[in-house]
Amino acid sequence: MTSTTLDSPATLVPLKQDAAVIGLVGLAHASSHFGHLLLPLLFPVFMTEFGLSYSQLGLLMSVFFVVSGVGQACAGFVVDRLGARPLMFVALAIFAAACVFASLVTGYVGLMLVAALAGLGNATFHPVDFTILNQRVSAPRLGYAFSAHGLTGNLGWAVAPVFFASLGVSIGWRNAYLAAAAMYVVIFALLFVQRDLLSTKVVRHDPTVHKEHDLAFMKLPVVWWCFGFFLLSTMTLAVVQSFSVSILKAMRGISFEAATLTLTGYMLAGAFGMFIGGFIAAKSANSDRVVAMAMAAGALLLALCGTGLLGATATMVVLASTGFAVGIGGPSRDMMIKKATPKGATGRVYGLVYSGLDTGFAISPIVFGVFMDRGWYGATLLGAAVVLALSVVAALGVGQRTVAR
Repeated sequence: MTSTTLDSPATLVPLKQDAAVIGLVGLAHASSHFGHLLLPLLFPVFMTEFGLSYSQLGLLMSVFFVVSGVGQACAGFVVDRLGARPLMFVALAIFAAACVFASLVTGYVGLMLVAALAGLGNATFHPVDFTILNQRVSAPRLGYAFSAHGLTGNLGWAVAPVFFASLGVSIGWRNAYLAAAAMYVVIFALLFVQRDLLSTKVVRHDPTVHKEHDLAFMKLPVVWWCFGFFLLSTMTLAVVQSFSVSILKAMRGISFEAATLTLTGYMLAGAFGMFIGGFIAAKSANSDRVVAMAMAAGALLLALCGTGLLGATATMVVLASTGFAVGIGGPSRDMMIKKATPKGATGRVYGLVYSGLDTGFAISPIVFGVFMDRGWYGATLLGAAVVLALSVVAALGVGQRTVAR
């Protein structure tokens, strides 16, 4: 069983070493977020090449996130038994293989295989990343580490469209997938060379002394409150990613280019918010309250956009600013989970809790897609705001139950 959430080095290690660990884990995390967009960015191509419908394309992402969510919950147990590093290497290899298969697909069945394979590759990253960070980074620098982790994830999302748009035009979409596979191989090689910085300890307990079952942590209410927080907050993110461009066009007559720029602004503001949030997380003793305030501010801004009271420009600015508010809470969110994690269960807890993220991504487009089909554009944003407000309750619930444990 992997050592615990309190397993950061007892003494402050050199900044250079901590920075190297954070950078390597951040690179791996960016590659996983890049992998989220392997299929969606080519949806227009698949519609033309294979004659697919929006429903068929949407099902591909449901497959991705279902496989990722179930796999993530299971991966935590493997991390606690075998260590984080082997699974990181396996995940990168799976992503490379998914890219190769994507370059060869000839129809919908092949795309389904790619979706499932990429989802499996994505499954291990959160339990792997946080196990490494919690063990290898000095405790006083963990807030900054979690900030960098979230920031690199957002950058992975930002790089993918540029990567596929530029290479797709110059060398074709199939060769662009092969280039993505080569990128994963390069990342694998870099991390393998630096593998000593990514090693984690596996503590083997005497079965005659340690009688607690591996699933005992699931009896803790705080774990499920954490899961609920991730599910709710991610449902809101999924609405912004999936429908904000269409909503801005329908509600305010904003051009496709301007609406897309607003979504990009949301992501960049979120990344900047995570950067600022790292300093807050490093200094704050009440992570749950920081998270609650950040999510509450985001919910208010999102609700304001949904009311239709703002003009076109103001709506775009406020919606982008929502990303900053939510981003500030990101590092404190990870600190909140760390504090709630019972001893000896880092991988398992992070795996289960972060599967709430995949669950939110899987169900949100289905729920709010009904709103969009009915033309309830403002209500979609208001509904997303309500869901984000519910995540405030979940965050405070985590804090109360962490203290009570």
